[in-house]
Amino acid sequence: MKTAQQLLQERTERLRKTIAFEKTDRAPVILTGDAFCARHVGMKLSEFCSNMKASHEAILTSVKDLGDVDGTGGTFAAATMFPLMFYTKIKLPGRELPDDTPWQLDEQEMMTVEDYDTILNKGWNDFSYDYLKNRLGVDVDSLLAQLADVPQFAKNFEDAGYLVYTPSASITVNEFLSGGRSFPKFMRDVFKMPDKVEAVLDVILEETLAGFRQQIRAIKPMVVFISPARGASEFYSPKIWERFVWKYLKATADMIIEEGAVVDLHIDGNWERDLEYFKTLPRQKCVFELDGATNIYKAREVLGDHMAIKGDVPAALLALGTPDEVYNYCTKLIKDMGSGFILASGCTIPPNAKVENVKAMVAAAAGK
Repeated sequence: MKTAQQLLQERTERLRKTIAFEKTDRAPVILTGDAFCARHVGMKLSEFCSNMKASHEAILTSVKDLGDVDGTGGTFAAATMFPLMFYTKIKLPGRELPDDTPWQLDEQEMMTVEDYDTILNKGWNDFSYDYLKNRLGVDVDSLLAQLADVPQFAKNFEDAGYLVYTPSASITVNEFLSGGRSFPKFMRDVFKMPDKVEAVLDVILEETLAGFRQQIRAIKPMVVFISPARGASEFYSPKIWERFVWKYLKATADMIIEEGAVVDLHIDGNWERDLEYFKTLPRQKCVFELDGATNIYKAREVLGDHMAIKGDVPAALLALGTPDEVYNYCTKLIKDMGSGFILASGCTIPPNAKVENVKAMVAAAAGK
């Protein structure tokens, strides 16, 4: 019987070797589950979202019940933190929504064109705090104070033998504007005042990367999560995408790699058109994490052994499929992807996933 520390060491080494395309005993399996974990343990989403410690305990209890899991992508419910990432309001269960309804971003135009000048004149950090507090009504200080428990959450997982896959995370800076302005208005700005939007994004990038760099130095993570969320090339023309998405995604990835960590590129949406761009990032220093919209076989064909791939068990399969269907899908995916593959759900495990299906996914990774 292995101790928790022996399991943690084994699982950490399995992940490290996978990212480096070295031979491993099996593919690692990393689970990211929030609302699913709450429902798995019988906790209402209203409690899950309002009590960070309770959400952490729910996720840890859920992971322990799911089989030979290598690690987790999240140690607590991040729903209340979404305004700090997307600069828009959020509807929460037990507040604007019924107790057991999943949280929803309430995107609307909260940031104005005039705010661009304020950011250029006063800087992003000063604007950001005022905007979150006075326009979105977010108690920023209280939210940030809650994050003081996060290192202990990570330790609790590690003490149980599980690695915390991405203890440090950010989104790319274009998301701050596309959320705050609303996506349609942001897209309009990109065409009407491209130079000003780019200048604002440059200011935001400089300030956020400075803070993010310090966070990485303090935590010293193996893998750092970044999400270009709605940066998928299916939403943009090539020139616009290159200027307003790729420029900032690459700059963020380069900084993370410079600090000695591996970049987990959380790739929502269809990025097939621009897969070749990712080969300009340093070799085997990134993980390409897919949600099913980008064809995982196409990604492997283009990226080869340049970067590991993580994904991409579909939400619909976990919710509506049978355990045998999930097991067979995962087994085939592991075989077809070969070295440099991490088995995971496509994005977060859906709230309505069947527990037996998630267990079948984990069992497929373990070859049981």
